[in-house]
Amino acid sequence: ISRDFLPRGSGIVTRRPLVLQLITAKTEYAEFLHCKGRKFTDFDEVRQEIEVETDRITGVNKGISSIPINLRIYSPHVLSLTLIDLPGITKVPVGDQPPDIEQQIRDMIMQFISRENCLILAVTPANTDLANSDALKLAKEVDPQGLRTIGVITKLDLMDEGTDAREILENKLLPLRRGYIGVVNRSQKDIDGKKDIKAALLAERKFFLSHPAYRHMADRMGTPYLQKVLNQQLTNHIRDTLPAFRSKLQSQLLSIEHEVEVYKNFRPEDPTRKTKALLQMVQQFSVDFEKRIEGSGDQVDTLELSGGAKINRIFHERFPFELVKMEFNEKELRREISYAIKNIHGIRQ
Repeated sequence: ISRDFLPRGSGIVTRRPLVLQLITAKTEYAEFLHCKGRKFTDFDEVRQEIEVETDRITGVNKGISSIPINLRIYSPHVLSLTLIDLPGITKVPVGDQPPDIEQQIRDMIMQFISRENCLILAVTPANTDLANSDALKLAKEVDPQGLRTIGVITKLDLMDEGTDAREILENKLLPLRRGYIGVVNRSQKDIDGKKDIKAALLAERKFFLSHPAYRHMADRMGTPYLQKVLNQQLTNHIRDTLPAFRSKLQSQLLSIEHEVEVYKNFRPEDPTRKTKALLQMVQQFSVDFEKRIEGSGDQVDTLELSGGAKINRIFHERFPFELVKMEFNEKELRREISYAIKNIHGIRQ
């Protein structure tokens, strides 16, 4: 959208998920879910609000939270889609961060990228070993076939002299089904100097056209190309997942309609409703009682024997003991047993 509104700086800057909804509109403004009714037209104020809202939940000393910030941007220069900016993996806790900060951020990321209807932008700096990329590792866990993953290589301009990322960008080193796209973002010096987005895009284009390792693929590199590819891939992804999504919604709709039909003529004082409710309670009691006897209930007593286990113990331990203590005349007992056997056979004896 050619606007500079995301916080930038050293260390972990994104400390809460930012759910960014882009909506095509005739005028350009921004709205936050936590500031309903307030329209932001100054995007410096948008950045400040993101920082303030982040600190409100996480504190000012590098804490994190999985509670998202919801931001909507209306503009004639955007396509209607939703992006989610997530924190990068950090290994060592600083400030108020908990000792398990790495696991917390990992769980937060997995919560979003596990959704089948999401595309994953796995961002990796070019000046680090791609084989150690946390982004690619997480993406591989939830998308092993690479159907939803697009590799993004940043900081190409910061690589050591004499080195390049040509093999990565040509999809030869660690191949991805959707490949890799290289981008060159503004440096912190550029940001501090208020270098605008358009000038940054021109500088990025010049970098790819002038670099001997990348000029042959310059038309497939850069932020504008990434936007184009993302739009195409997202359109295709929506087209592929829409039938299953529609089917699921229809199934849920039929279920809800059936439930509505059941309660449409509901009258609290109807005696038949009370009778039905009583029967349901008796049936549920029967089911619960049976589970208790079988030991298959969802509640297990860890302090003493109960239910079927208690009956089993009485029958196998107490009953034989009590049986042995009984005194009886064997001859008389045999006679009674004989008559009992004959009587239960009736006319069939």
